[in-house]
Amino acid sequence: MANNIGIANAILAIKSDAQVSVNSDDINSIIWHDDNPSNITNQQILDKQTELQAVYDAEVWKRNRQAEYPSWQDQMDLQYWDKINNTSTWQDAVQAVKDKYPKP
Repeated sequence: MANNIGIANAILAIKSDAQVSVNSDDINSIIWHDDNPSNITNQQILDKQTELQAVYDAEVWKRNRQAEYPSWQDQMDLQYWDKINNTSTWQDAVQAVKDKYPKP
């Protein structure tokens, strides 16, 4: 999968108040506006980036589900009409997405 976790995100995960900017997400173009008082190394940054990317990748099923579920408004409408008509269209719609993107 593509790397969705940027260098700056990894740095901020290590030190949330770091004052830093990164040009083109290049590890060699980090500008420490606070002089890197914690002495965060490039290897620490790359390790944290790998760790965060693994978490992001492991939750792809969750993002896919969120993108495909009907809107809350549509779900409420389906539930209303299911109650009136004694049907299960809401459950069927939600289950179809769950089946398409199962939890690992």
